[in-house]
Amino acid sequence: MILCSVRNIGKSYGGTYIFENVTFEIKEGERIGIVGPNGCGKSTILKLLAGQESLDMGAIHIKKGASVGLLAQIQSAAKEEIVYDCLLAAFDKELQLKREMNKLETRLANEKDEIIAEHLLKQYGDLQEQFEGAGGYELDNRVMKVATGLGLVPLLKKEFGELSGGEQTKVGLGLLLLQNPDLLLLDEPTNHLDILAVEWLEHYLLSYEGTVVIVSHDRFFLDKTVGKIIDMDASELHVYAGNYTTFTEEKEKRLLMEFAEYKEQQRKIKKMKEAIKRLREWANQANPPSAALHRRATNMERALERIEKLKKPVLEKRKIGLELDMADRSGKDVIQLSGVSKHFGEKKLFCDVNLHLQYGEKAAIVGANGTGKSTILKMILGEEPADEGVVKCGSNLKIGYLSQHLFRDEKDLTILDRFRREVSVTEGEARHILARFLFYGPKVFQKITQLSGGERMRLRLAELMYQDINFLVLDEPTNHLDVDSREVLEDALAEFQGTILAVSHDRYLLNKLFPKTYWLSNQQLVTYVGNYSYARESADRLPQATEPRVRVNKAANKVEMLEKRIEKVETALCEVSERLQLENEAESLEKITEQQGELIRKRDELYDELAYVLGDES
Repeated sequence: MILCSVRNIGKSYGGTYIFENVTFEIKEGERIGIVGPNGCGKSTILKLLAGQESLDMGAIHIKKGASVGLLAQIQSAAKEEIVYDCLLAAFDKELQLKREMNKLETRLANEKDEIIAEHLLKQYGDLQEQFEGAGGYELDNRVMKVATGLGLVPLLKKEFGELSGGEQTKVGLGLLLLQNPDLLLLDEPTNHLDILAVEWLEHYLLSYEGTVVIVSHDRFFLDKTVGKIIDMDASELHVYAGNYTTFTEEKEKRLLMEFAEYKEQQRKIKKMKEAIKRLREWANQANPPSAALHRRATNMERALERIEKLKKPVLEKRKIGLELDMADRSGKDVIQLSGVSKHFGEKKLFCDVNLHLQYGEKAAIVGANGTGKSTILKMILGEEPADEGVVKCGSNLKIGYLSQHLFRDEKDLTILDRFRREVSVTEGEARHILARFLFYGPKVFQKITQLSGGERMRLRLAELMYQDINFLVLDEPTNHLDVDSREVLEDALAEFQGTILAVSHDRYLLNKLFPKTYWLSNQQLVTYVGNYSYARESADRLPQATEPRVRVNKAANKVEMLEKRIEKVETALCEVSERLQLENEAESLEKITEQQGELIRKRDELYDELAYVLGDES
């Protein structure tokens, strides 16, 4: 059954439409992801569905009596109210019943007249039945379930006004989940959550009884939670069945098919134009000029005008131009932490931490918020001292740092000023470079304080590309980036020949790029030779550790062996390709082509085996 119908809607700001003629349907029980580049109007769609903004065209029809919940609606909690009471406020109906029951209890305790007392007792029984039916006796459990899952338990006794912006957003998310609306609208719900809270939210949404619409750049999260994707791209909207991975495959097929249809139509149009031109020439060359040929040319022109021209599909979108070149290599041992401990006041963050990173390694530190992941990075950068133990940096180390907390102290600098302060280039060169990172024209004169999180991240990436580095330290590098920019960053990091140490909760990035994982939990750092999924599975199988320990992926040796065999086959393929270009004899060409085919078959088999081994790990 259709829960919500969206028909030809449009929204404009300052007279310019960010989208128009958008149409789709939301059915009861669906899990839908809305994706698209930053600024295309995804969040605006959610606000329109929630009734927070007005339409400039079209109509939205929501099933009568259906409740709609959006995070931004519920951030107006009283500053003096403690977090637990903020969450408990989700149960308005149940709390009202409880208040009425309390009033009756007081009256019953003081009532002397038996007839009135009996009447009050019946009223109390009716209210109690309603209260129990509504799950009133389970309110505390329901609040604690969500608070535990989202990591809100340490905040429950704090006043809402004392919390940071991120913490307030998490409380708002918890309140929204407890309100249990028929249509749950989530705008970047994973932004302020650690990995464990994100995984809890995934499981919660899978069992959610209502309908869920999610705007998110978290590809791993979308793969786990949705079964339908609405793609807002180039002012158009397309709907795909399946999760995010299925969507990317189907979108590529659609674009290739549309491009083939476009090329075929362009070929036909070209032939028609050539035919019209020839008919006109023949008609004019005839003596006297041929009216019949002119009529044929005119009829063909009309037919050409009636053809509905296909729009050329965009196969390659405008993306940031990021390439990270390595400076002179560092020494073999890049970073060594030995027996490192850290306290803040009486709070012990971690103790006896050991970490060893060698040249060329790509490793990630993961764990819950507040466990000290970023503190370890600050120790490596020399911004935070260790209370115990030794932090040793290797020789010839040139560090590039990308942080989730960018340019906090930059108040009056423009984009251009900041870039030229970090990179020694002329203004013209700087503007040319910044354009590669989508800062065009007068945009470069915008103040740093006016930039969005994604724009700040792009600016820092532009700076890193022109700095002398061989060791990248990344703190939540994909925060605020849209999917296209994340993919460009991933490709650049994959090509980077130096060493990388990252803190991230982007599981897609972690699985793709980091074959070594440090898990920080219970004040201990555990090392896993494997990606995030492998580490997660291994951590689940382990009892709670009291001492640091190393878990080595048993398939690591096989992976290394397969990669070496693939490298040999690739080398042989290159040699065969060169021989093919030089050979002229037909018989020799046939033999070399057979050789090439055999090598390609062998390479594909090895890649399949490698994919199986890696899949078995994760």
